[in-house]
Amino acid sequence: MKDSTDNLSSISSLLSRLFSDGSLAVVVTLIAAPRNVGAKMIIEEKRSHHGSLADPALDLAVILQAAVFLASKEETRTFYGREFAPELSEFSEAQFLFELIQPEQRVVICGAGHVGASLAKLAALLGYCATLIDDRKKFVRREDFPETNIELVKAESWSEAVRAAVGNGRGVSVAIVTRGHSEDEQCLRAVLTLSELPGHGSDLDNLPAGTPDYVGLIGSKRRTRIVLERLREAGVSAEQLANVHAPIGLDIGAVTPEEVALAIIAEIVAVRRGGSGHSLSSR
Repeated sequence: MKDSTDNLSSISSLLSRLFSDGSLAVVVTLIAAPRNVGAKMIIEEKRSHHGSLADPALDLAVILQAAVFLASKEETRTFYGREFAPELSEFSEAQFLFELIQPEQRVVICGAGHVGASLAKLAALLGYCATLIDDRKKFVRREDFPETNIELVKAESWSEAVRAAVGNGRGVSVAIVTRGHSEDEQCLRAVLTLSELPGHGSDLDNLPAGTPDYVGLIGSKRRTRIVLERLREAGVSAEQLANVHAPIGLDIGAVTPEEVALAIIAEIVAVRRGGSGHSLSSR
């Protein structure tokens, strides 16, 4: 009983650390098998693992399958042993529950004009935690945003506000929808240079900063090209710039601010879930 209690305590501590760090990991539970039912393993994104299913060959097969599961972008799935380890006949009919541990999903919105405000409200409706940033106080008034999962930030400095909001980038989507080239450039530069600023003061245990899951820039092709070209000339790498969705959003023929917000959040969801963005009927 003590060993079981200690193991549960260890797993609980590890899960707390993973949630706190904003790490990506998979919890695998043996839910039906000839033996060791209830055994768990936790496999982190870089394949470091904790716990055991009490069979070394099975552990290795599960670690490899965890990488496949992570790439699928599914959040939970049950596998039979025969699906990923057919050579382990003892466990061919065993069932394994794979569950994704991921950071809280957040949307950081730079610019609280009509599109930014609509995007914050739509993101909040979909269950994201939204951070809405603007340098104009009247655009980030709490009375205009009663939603509890919308954080409002009055920026004294666009760069500092964006860096603080993005943190280490894990689970974060950034939508840059400001009112002008200068503000766009400041925000995008702040996001793309995060990896150069380890321990820049985020609240997530001072972890090294990284690239957000999604970065999008609003504007016409000409406007976005001007901003990207300026950053290229300033030394931002082509690889970093290639990861920016510009112009932002899916092509749904959006006209109104609310429709533009819908196009943006649709693209964010597609990137997060691994969707194509194509019409389902085209299949």
